[in-house]
Amino acid sequence: MLSSAAPGPLYRKLAQAEVDLACVKHDRLFSSKPGGARAVLAWADLSGLNLSGRNLSDADLTGALLVDCRMDGVRLERANLFGADLQGARLREASLRRADMRGACLRNADLTGADLFEADLREGVMAAADRREGFRRMEAAIRPGQAQGAVLAGANLSRSKLGGMLALKADFSDAEMKGCKLIRANLKQANLKGANLSGADLSGCELAGADLQDAVLVGAVTSGWNVSAANLAGVLTDDPAGFPAESMPFQQMVQDHARWCETGGVEGAPSIFDGADLRSLKSIRGYNLTALSAKGAVFYGLDMSGVQLQGAHLEGTDLRNCDLRGADLRGANLRGAKLAGADLREAHLGPLLLGGDRTLPCDLSEANLKSADFSMADLRQAIIARADVSRANFTGAQLRQVDATGAVRDGARGLDGVI
Repeated sequence: MLSSAAPGPLYRKLAQAEVDLACVKHDRLFSSKPGGARAVLAWADLSGLNLSGRNLSDADLTGALLVDCRMDGVRLERANLFGADLQGARLREASLRRADMRGACLRNADLTGADLFEADLREGVMAAADRREGFRRMEAAIRPGQAQGAVLAGANLSRSKLGGMLALKADFSDAEMKGCKLIRANLKQANLKGANLSGADLSGCELAGADLQDAVLVGAVTSGWNVSAANLAGVLTDDPAGFPAESMPFQQMVQDHARWCETGGVEGAPSIFDGADLRSLKSIRGYNLTALSAKGAVFYGLDMSGVQLQGAHLEGTDLRNCDLRGADLRGANLRGAKLAGADLREAHLGPLLLGGDRTLPCDLSEANLKSADFSMADLRQAIIARADVSRANFTGAQLRQVDATGAVRDGARGLDGVI
């Protein structure tokens, strides 16, 4: 039984040099080197200090004051941040996988691109050990996780626990939130544009006035949620988006088109999938679908590895989270397409030879390429003008003569030198 509220702890202020030494020792312990010691920074005041790039995995930061800290790229896997105050802290690209952040305050913190896989951000009660009573409550009420005004754009929150969290006006745009637990969370006026909430539990979630445009809610639990005045334009659910599979023999049409391509038009027939919802196909791996027309179609989540789509018309097509590894998209028109989170490793997105000296470049202008993986892909002469490539990975890609005029590059990797 917890007693009534008692005065809080006295925070000990630490200097940068002290914290640097603790981090060095902690990293030595983590690396199994002599002279190591676990970083125990519970109830310490580290406000305004720089912890960027440090390894504090498994460290104890219970109740620590981390207000306005610079923590870009910090490693806090499995760290104890119970009740920590991270107001205004900058944790871009930080790793907080499986961290205990119950009752933590993330108000106005910047966690753009951070990894919070299976992190626990639920409400919690601050208590301290007491010889007579076992534990004494240090606060009169349960402390909810707080993230008002926090920026979690492009963050990985898959399977994280946010039940009861207060996140008014927080930015979860393009966040990966598969299987996330948001039971009774308050996300009024939050930005969830393009967020992937497939399989998430939104029971009793308060989303009044929130922006859910283009969010993915496939398999999500939405009982008792409040989406009054919310923007639900373009939301992808279990319901058909466009022509459903039952209305047309999509599987047979794909096979007919492939046969038409393979026989040079002697057998089979060309198919048109404009505006169709093709998710029921599950996989079109390795199919020859050259010159296919699927404008505005939905391929979301399909296995399309090794598929041949040379010269295909895919304007405005939804290819989010598709496996396109090694796919042949030379000369394809993907203008305005959605490819956020798609796997395009080793894909062919160069020009298509038309005969003589004529070539047809791959057009990705104005496309949504956020967090897509283009590592080792061939993008020679590709057009990504005015596309959004935020947090996309172009490591090792061929980028000769790429047109990236006006592209949004926030957090993109491997585009150095591309104009």
